[in-house]
Order: sequence, then structure tokens, then C-alpha cells
Amino acid sequence: MPKVAFLTSGGIAPCLSASIGGLIEKYNELDPNIEMVGYMHGYRGLLLGKSVIFSNEVKKNYQVLYDFGGSPIGNSRVKLTNVEDCIKKGFVKEGENPLDVAAKQLEKDEIDILHTIGGDDTNTMAAALAKHLEKSGKSLTVVGLPKTVDNDVIPVKQTLGAWTAAEQGARFFQNIVNENTTSRRQLIIHEVMGRHCGWLTAGTALEYRKLLDKNEYLPELFISKKRWDVHAVYIPEKNIDFKSESVRLREIMDENDCVNIFLSEGAGMDTIVREIESRGESVPRDAFGHVRLDDINPGQWFAKQFSEALDADKTLIQKSGYFARSAKPGSRDLELIKESAFMAAELAINGQSGLVGLDENNSGNLGLIDLQLIKGGKDFDTSQPWFVELLLEIGQE
Repeated sequence: MPKVAFLTSGGIAPCLSASIGGLIEKYNELDPNIEMVGYMHGYRGLLLGKSVIFSNEVKKNYQVLYDFGGSPIGNSRVKLTNVEDCIKKGFVKEGENPLDVAAKQLEKDEIDILHTIGGDDTNTMAAALAKHLEKSGKSLTVVGLPKTVDNDVIPVKQTLGAWTAAEQGARFFQNIVNENTTSRRQLIIHEVMGRHCGWLTAGTALEYRKLLDKNEYLPELFISKKRWDVHAVYIPEKNIDFKSESVRLREIMDENDCVNIFLSEGAGMDTIVREIESRGESVPRDAFGHVRLDDINPGQWFAKQFSEALDADKTLIQKSGYFARSAKPGSRDLELIKESAFMAAELAINGQSGLVGLDENNSGNLGLIDLQLIKGGKDFDTSQPWFVELLLEIGQE
């Protein structure tokens, strides 16, 4: 009887708890006696040997996990191939190889199947770990599930949790937009997660405009759809002409007394980084080499560019990231999560490794993808009809 381990890693998304619930549900069906454990806080727990056994009570009440966001076994951002960072944080000792330490822990715990739920970094680390074990003559079945609110994993068509994050970001702005009544000539910047990929910002704008269509308006009291609408969507995949946009948005400000911008946190990042480095300052980065966006504050930078040009009396910057990513999954996501988790458990029992996802190399069908093919940084396809139509409707193109 195989022993199964679970590991969630990276930032949270509206799918982690539910994915574990789906895996438990399927394993209960396949063999109710299968032993299951969870490594606490991702690869950190694996390196430190911190884990929790899933009791019969947990296995019996798996459905509870469908109603919660976050991860019941915790997350962390740990890269097994970043030896220096693992030593610095005390996860391994000087002279130790994190891949060796992780592999030995899996052997010690007698793990036969490892389910990794995370983005490209999480699953590529799992691939490196499986390869490392294989070289040592050990076998480990690794079946991952693709989690990221950015929807930027190659070659996955739709990552788990992204739909819900867009829906929740729209709900967030549905409240925030009412701040336009607190002053005249107000600029509201809604900063959305998306380091390299603009899908979530675009998707959030789409979902928010669906909510607008359900409203009734009272133009006589300045409650108009135009005033509450999205006026600009800025994403990393499209260049921003600040001069022409300033002219366009100034007209909107003059007409509606407010401007609402949906901004991907990675939009204009290269420009911001160059500006920081030109001042002789270092750019803060995490263990993966990613720019620490919270530290460089893209929203503030964009506010500075536009506030004066639009003659804004007040500028408000609001981030929906933590609100959106911490939600429990919506109905669309939960259906995909269950389908993916059930397939992952069946494949794992059969000894097949890979990542279960909607495979763009297989007409977007759900299937097993080679872990070696998993990459991050997928660009959002700005030629998709729904996005082109969105920009036309708001007058951006």
C-alpha cells in the first residue's frame, strides 16, 4: 500500500485547501487505508522533517476543505536549488545539498507518492527532486497540480484558482469604486497581482464589468455606468503611451469627475527598475530572483505619472491581491479542482508522474503533462476576442 504526501508551496490561491480535499476524497475511494501526510509550509517542512499525519477524522471530513481558502498545511517560498538561501534560513547546514536533504527525508518517511500543488517553481522543484532521486536509484511518483492566480504556467490553459481570483478582485473593486464620491476629480488605481502576466488584471476587469451590467443607474444624481466603469487596463504585455493616455484620461476625468485604472503590478516594471537603478539604488529581490513588487510599489509610481496630468484632487491606490488570492474557490474553479485532483490520484496510484492540467499542447484537454515541460512566465494573449472587445468598449484602443 503506497504512502502519499502532500505539499503546497508559493503564494496562496483559491484552490489549495480544495485540491487537498479532492485528493483525499479520491484516495478514500481508491483505498481507504492509504496513509496520507502533509509537509508543513511547503519545501520548508520537507527540509526540516516537519509533517502532519492525516487522521481518520481528517479523511472522513475532507469536504470541509472545499469551503476554505489558503492551505491547511501552510505555504512558503523555498527553492531547493538555491543552496545559499536554504543555508541562510537554517533549512540545511553548511555543505549540505537541499535536494539531498529533501530526498533523504522522503526516504526516511517512506513516501511513495508526492503531490505538489503550486506554480511553476513548485512543480519544477518537484521535477528536480524526482530526477535527483532517480540518479540515486530511488523511485518517487510525483504528480503536481497547477496553482497560480496569474494563470501564467506553460503549457497550462487555465490554472487552478485564477477564475476565482478574478471574480474576487471584481467584488473588491465593486466596493472601492464608491470612493469616487468622497471628492471631486478622483483617480482610483486598482492594483492587481500579475508580475509578468496580465491575465488576472484583464480577467478582473472583465468580471467587474459583468457586475456593472447588473446595476441600475441614476444619472441625475451622477450615478452613471460611465463613471463607475473601468477607464484603463494596463498590463505587462502592452506598452503604455503615457502622453496619449494622459490626454484620453484627462477627457474622462473632465467628463466624469473620476478615472478608474486597473493596473497589473508588473506593468511598466522594466521602466521602474531602470529608474531605481539609475539612482544608484539596488532593486530588492526574493529567493527566486523576482523583484519584490511590494517594495518598489508600482501603484505609487503610476499615480505619480498620472495625478498631475489629470489634475486629480485625490488619488487612491488599492490592492486586491491578498483579498482575491485568499478566497475559497468559486463554482467554476471547484469543478476543475475536483476533476484535476481525482485524475491526479488515479495516475499516481498507477505510478505515472507529471502535472495534471488543461494541456495547451493537447487542445486544452485535461491530462498529464511532463514536468520537464512546465515553465513560468507565460504571456497573456492580448489578441483574445474578449480582451480586444473590452479595450474597444472602454475606449483604450
